[in-house]
Amino acid sequence: MASDPNRVLRLIPLFAGGLGGILLLINRLTTVQLTESQARSDVVGVILSGVLILVGLIWQQIQPRSPDAVTLIGEEGIEFNPNLSDSIKTELAWASVMLLKNTVTQSLVVYYQDQVLLRRGILGESSQVTPGKILKRVLEKQKAVYLVNLTLYPGKIEFDYLPPNTQGVICQPLGSNGAIILGANVPRSYTKQDENWIEGIADKLTLTLESELNPTKLQ
Repeated sequence: MASDPNRVLRLIPLFAGGLGGILLLINRLTTVQLTESQARSDVVGVILSGVLILVGLIWQQIQPRSPDAVTLIGEEGIEFNPNLSDSIKTELAWASVMLLKNTVTQSLVVYYQDQVLLRRGILGESSQVTPGKILKRVLEKQKAVYLVNLTLYPGKIEFDYLPPNTQGVICQPLGSNGAIILGANVPRSYTKQDENWIEGIADKLTLTLESELNPTKLQ
């Protein structure tokens, strides 16, 4: 589980309240003659210390739990469609490594013109892509779909070309002819910045494929 960057901040009220209570106790024990004004101050101090401790405890209870990362099932590798030109392979290699290194993506598949052009990262059991309802909708509407927690979607069975325990999936269209399917090992892990980055890479890759890829060469 990922560590909470605000953990120390959440502990400050607890420490402050506890320290304040201890100092008040020491002050009371070392006071020879207690005045009425000091008694009132002590009461206020005790209340403030109690409030700080209570706030600290509440902050600990409402701390959001980070999603659990899993180790994806499968072997790591890279597979190109053998009919691709060297220039397209280079473009695919560049795009895929950018996505794997700069986002939480652990597995990706490039599907274009009814063919798998590339599989990279943790490879799924199936090397073929048969578009299901989700991928078909992406291709038809040319709009990305982000499944934040794949285990909750009945349609997850269509992603048999990704590792079976993939936690999150983004289907990013490559124009109307294909899509990049990206799998993560943590649910709810892609940020808006990640989505924008993926969209930019996909747009650049689409231009290359549309200008250089001849459909007959993939047959």
